[in-house]
Amino acid sequence: MTKIKRTHRGNLAAYTCGIACGWTSPEIPKFKEDGSPLVAPLTADEESWVGSLLPVGAAIGPFFAGIAADKIGRKKSLLLAIIPFLIAFGLACITKTVLYLFILRFLCGLGVGIVFTVLPMYIGEIADDDVRGQLGSFLQLFITFGLTFSYAAGPYLDIKTFNLICLVVPLLFIILFSIFIPESPYYLIQIDKEEAAENSLMKLRSATAKSVSSELHEIKKSVEDAKANKAGFLDIFATKSLTKAFVISLSLVFFQQLSGINVIIFYAQDIFKDAGSTLAPEISAILIGVVQILSSGLTPILVEKSGKRLLLLVSAVGMTLSLAVLAYYFYLLERKEDVSSISWLPIVCLISFIIVYCLGFGPLPWAVLGELFPGNVKSIASTCTASFCWAIGFLITKYFSLVADQIGKSCSFGIFSLFCLFAANFVLLYLPETTGKSLQEIQELLSK
Repeated sequence: MTKIKRTHRGNLAAYTCGIACGWTSPEIPKFKEDGSPLVAPLTADEESWVGSLLPVGAAIGPFFAGIAADKIGRKKSLLLAIIPFLIAFGLACITKTVLYLFILRFLCGLGVGIVFTVLPMYIGEIADDDVRGQLGSFLQLFITFGLTFSYAAGPYLDIKTFNLICLVVPLLFIILFSIFIPESPYYLIQIDKEEAAENSLMKLRSATAKSVSSELHEIKKSVEDAKANKAGFLDIFATKSLTKAFVISLSLVFFQQLSGINVIIFYAQDIFKDAGSTLAPEISAILIGVVQILSSGLTPILVEKSGKRLLLLVSAVGMTLSLAVLAYYFYLLERKEDVSSISWLPIVCLISFIIVYCLGFGPLPWAVLGELFPGNVKSIASTCTASFCWAIGFLITKYFSLVADQIGKSCSFGIFSLFCLFAANFVLLYLPETTGKSLQEIQELLSK
C-alpha cells in the first residue's frame, strides 16, 4: 500500500493534465458571453483554435520529454512539465486578448505531452512487479479526477477564482514530488550513480540494502543490455515483430482519437446544449466526469482478469453502438422531429460511451504500448506514438465544428461510430493478447 500511495503523489501531474483537458468545457462559454474579459467575445474560428491548440502542444511535448528524460532524469522532467501549467493558469487569470488564450492552451498541451510521455516511463521503472499493472491504469483515473474537477467547479466560479484554484494542484505536486519521491533507479544506474540508485530503491521498497540487492542487480543488467543494444527510429523497422508492434501502437491511438473522445471532453457542455438535454449542460458534464471516475476505477481490476484484448474489443463495440444512437438522435433533431419524449437519450449515450471508453480505449493503448517494445526502442516508439496521437487529436478538435456545420452533428457522430467499428475489427484480427506474457513471448507472437 505504501508503494501505491507514494506513486499517487506522482499522479498529481496526471490530475493537472485532466484539469487542463476539461478546462475548455466550462471556460469557453464564459469567453463567448457579453461579459467576457476579452476585448470582444470569442468567434467560432477562435473557439476552435482554443480547443485544438492543446493537442498541438501535446504533439510537440513528447520530443522534449524524450530528450529531458535522458538528460536530466525522469523526476526533474516531470517537475519541468508542471511549469507550463503554472504559467497557463496564471495567464488565464489576467487574459484580455485571444492571443493569451492561444498561448495558455498551447502551454497546457506542452505540459500534457511531457507528462503523458515521462510519467508512464517513470511509473514503469519504480513500480514493483506485483503492482505495475495497477499503477499504470491509475494514470487514466487521475486524469478523470482532474476533468471532473473542471466540470464541477468551472461553471460556478468566475474565471479568475477558478484558475487561481487550478494553480493549487500543480504547486502541490511540485512540493510533494520534489521532497518525497526519489529519482528512478534505472536513470541513476544509467548515469553511473549506483549508490544513489540503491538508496532510491530502498526508499521506494521501504526495505534494506540487502533486500533490494537482487532487484538492483537486475536493473543494472537491464540498463547494460539497453546500452549495448541502443537503437534509433529506423531500428523499429529492422524486424517484423517491431514493425508490427509499431503499426499496432499507432493504430490503437489513431482509433482512440477517431472515437471523438477529445471533442466530447473539450465541448461537453456545448454538446448537451445543442442536443436540447433536459438536464442543465453543466450538470450533464459533471455527470460525465463522475461516470469517468467510476469506470476508470474498474479498469485496474478487470484488466488482470479479462485481459487487454477482450476489454478493447468490448470498448470498441460499446462505443460504436453509443455513438450510432447519438448520431440518430441528432438526425431526428436536424429534421426538426419532436424528440421531447427521448430528451434523456444524449445523456444515456454519452454516459455509456464514457464507460466503455474508460474500460478499454482510454487507458489500454498506452498499457499495450509499454508491453510491445523492448527497452532499447521503447522510448523512441513511445515518443512517436504519443506525438502521432495528439496530432490526430488536433485535426479532429480543430475541424470538428467546421465539419459539423457542413454535414451536421448526426453525420459527424456517425463517422466517429464507423471508426469505432473499424477499431473493433482491428482488435479482433490483429491485436495479440499481451496480459500475463513476457516480452519474449510477445515478440514471438508478433513475429508470426
